[in-house]
Amino acid sequence: MKKQFLWATIAAVFIYNCQEPKNYVELSGLISHPTSDQITISSREGYSKVISVNSDGTFSDTLNVVEGRYRFSDGQKMGAIFLKNGNSTSFNVDTKSFYESLKFEGDDANKSNVLAEYAVLQNKYLSSVMESTEDEFENSFSELKSEFDALKSKYNSIEPTYFEEDDKNFKLMKSSMKQFFDQRIAIKKELPKGTPSPVFTNYENYSGGTNSLEDFRGKFVYIDVWATWCAPCLAEVPFLKKLETQMHNRNIEFLSISVDDATTSGSFEKAREDWKKTVKEKELSGVQLFSSAGRSDEFLKAYKVMGIPRFILIDPQGNIIDPDAPRPSNKDIVKLLEELGV
Repeated sequence: MKKQFLWATIAAVFIYNCQEPKNYVELSGLISHPTSDQITISSREGYSKVISVNSDGTFSDTLNVVEGRYRFSDGQKMGAIFLKNGNSTSFNVDTKSFYESLKFEGDDANKSNVLAEYAVLQNKYLSSVMESTEDEFENSFSELKSEFDALKSKYNSIEPTYFEEDDKNFKLMKSSMKQFFDQRIAIKKELPKGTPSPVFTNYENYSGGTNSLEDFRGKFVYIDVWATWCAPCLAEVPFLKKLETQMHNRNIEFLSISVDDATTSGSFEKAREDWKKTVKEKELSGVQLFSSAGRSDEFLKAYKVMGIPRFILIDPQGNIIDPDAPRPSNKDIVKLLEELGV
């Protein structure tokens, strides 16, 4: 009897150990204050899967993946996650403090947690680096590199090869941002404070009729150059609305100029339709204008707009204050407007 029990136990262990590993990931979690009823898991290689989020913010699903890093997004919020078939992975996040609250648990959780902590560091050092001086720019990247190296040491159980992509991307990120930083410095030199602003005429107004820059003479003018397809532009919208509320009843006009055109939308008619639809759906405030010439508009060329979003600040006399002003998400814009006496 004992021999039979022994052989049965051995057989059970043998069968268990010979089972094929799961060819999928078990993914679950909780999203506090979700901005959507679904999350999307995607990769640069084209993989994409949508997972439903329950009314209480919980979700659960299985995914068949190639081992590696993936993106997950909840509306406009996006994070990185490491996935591997056979793993059971979960995460909790509060969208009101996205990266600071993001926490992974389960198999290989550290490979995701280190990416979330790195994202916090990038936001800390790079969120306003484009508005800094040249020395501050270099110092920000130097400090980010030091703290990232310390972070890798903290997670020393992860193989060094896992961070090769980050080390390579760090250099590319700095090089790319330095290029735009240098362009910004050049723009400020070519369009110095106090010089007459380039003008635009007869832009279509979403509320009806047309407007020219001259219509706003006597007020400070804060211009947002954006497009419906520009994710960073849309990310500034909540901050822009908040800024407009803060400056309500003050001597300032907020203008938003859409540069949607046939190049990106397929036709002028579709570009204009996309603009009107987004203004309505996003309940965009301020003066909403449409440039029929899109990115080829002479006003935008004069301001050397090569990337968006781009913000421009003009004084009541029609002179330039800042041809590349701080974004609404940058606290410096409130400080600047207060100093100007707006």
